[in-house]
Amino acid sequence: MLIEVKVPQLSESVSEAALLSWKKKPGDYVERGENLIDIETDKVVLEMPAPQSGRIAEILKEEGAIVTSGEVIARIDTSGAKPAAMPEEKVKSAAPILMPAAKKHAEGVDLQEVKGSGRDGRILKEDLAAKPAAPVISDSRGVRRVPMSRLRQRVAERLLESQRNAAILTTFNEVDMKQIVDLRARYKEKFEKEHGVKLGFMSFFVKAVVAALRKYPVLNASIEGGEIVHHDYQDIGIAVGTPRGLVVPVLRNAEGLSFAKIEKGIADFGKRAQDGRLAVEELEGGTFSITNGGIFGSMLSTPIINPPQSAILGIHAMKDRPVVVNGEIVIRPMIYLALSYDHRLIDGREAVQGLVAIKENLEDPERLLLEV
Repeated sequence: MLIEVKVPQLSESVSEAALLSWKKKPGDYVERGENLIDIETDKVVLEMPAPQSGRIAEILKEEGAIVTSGEVIARIDTSGAKPAAMPEEKVKSAAPILMPAAKKHAEGVDLQEVKGSGRDGRILKEDLAAKPAAPVISDSRGVRRVPMSRLRQRVAERLLESQRNAAILTTFNEVDMKQIVDLRARYKEKFEKEHGVKLGFMSFFVKAVVAALRKYPVLNASIEGGEIVHHDYQDIGIAVGTPRGLVVPVLRNAEGLSFAKIEKGIADFGKRAQDGRLAVEELEGGTFSITNGGIFGSMLSTPIINPPQSAILGIHAMKDRPVVVNGEIVIRPMIYLALSYDHRLIDGREAVQGLVAIKENLEDPERLLLEV
């Protein structure tokens, strides 16, 4: 019996997707639920599982094709018998199976020299650590052309949209992080033991932002046509860099999250973003965003607003610097913050006061507990 393999239903905000790489070819046997092909939308990469077991009868759409929800891309013959197990010597000579999370670490690596530690010899990303790269032969000069991923294209479109449609200004301030550094040093071991996650700095930034948005709610608003849309909740987007481009998963109702839940949420986003396993719904919405260029060493930058939001906070590298405290020069861990905002909606006074509120919350973190 021939059954059709159809593109799964994409979200309302995603009109089309691109086929990346077929895992099977015509004539190959596939088990139900086994990944047939990776499908890239402008937000995430999805795995397309086989609806039934059988042999691939035909592939109707080649790699790189643009497809839509419900479109037929292949057919499976469910009457095809499962092949007998290969002799042991043939199994040993077969091509190694590379797990999805290991793919981005495999470039330039001779996989025949890698011993997989996963089930049935599957190669995990841990198996590729410190493996010598296979020899590469290239010209002394060369030009390579590769198509932009759907995600990269969408990021480019949204950044241009933001620059064209918003009156973006940026205000800056500096923050003395000593109180948070000391607080984290005192409690990080107990925190990790109690909650099973490390206490980082991002939870403090999220908490500081949420408190500032409550005080200056226009920073949490957006423009739709001729209306201002106010949000009585804080859905905070956390920018995450991936090999395919930038994604911004959203911490929903951040105003009600504990430090531990924020840290767990961000850690989960980071891991699944690298593996391409974020759901489309997790990347939609958001009332305010935070981007942390400091983890890459950025000293200062002007972040671009993520439309339709009206403001974004940029965090930069923390460095020990001499500063004046109570008339004396002391060394303190300092960072620069940058708040970009849409001047159509947010006045300079509100932007500056909002950033000062974030600064005060970080320099005196007890405010976050007392909500003052």
